[in-house]
Order: sequence, then C-alpha cells, then structure tokens
Amino acid sequence: MNANLLTPRQRESLSLARSGKTSQQIGCALGISPRTVDQYIGDACKRLGARNRAQAVAEAVMRGEI
Repeated sequence: MNANLLTPRQRESLSLARSGKTSQQIGCALGISPRTVDQYIGDACKRLGARNRAQAVAEAVMRGEI
C-alpha cells in the first residue's frame, strides 16, 4: 500500500465525501468550487482505479488513504 497515492486535497475531498457531503458542501468547507471538488475526486478515482465516488471512498479507506 502506498500512503502517498493521493494528494492532500484529494484526501480531504474524499474524507468529506465519505461523510455524505455533496460537492457543493465539500467545496464550501474547503473554500473551493464544486467543480474543483469534482476534479479532485475524479483524479482520485483514476489513481485508485475506481469507477465512481463511492468506490473511490471505499478504496481510499481500504488502502489507508483516509
């Protein structure tokens, strides 16, 4: 397992997504746009080999990223 697979912002975004927050809520919490949140999560999906947000969260948890 590579603990540095995700960037800090990708980890933050997925952590907040894990608690059920929307992209808009995550963006508000991090001071970024919802579109940027979607980009972070999309990039995290690619790095984790996930097909969607839920799978990315599960993979990140399983790999110890969040």
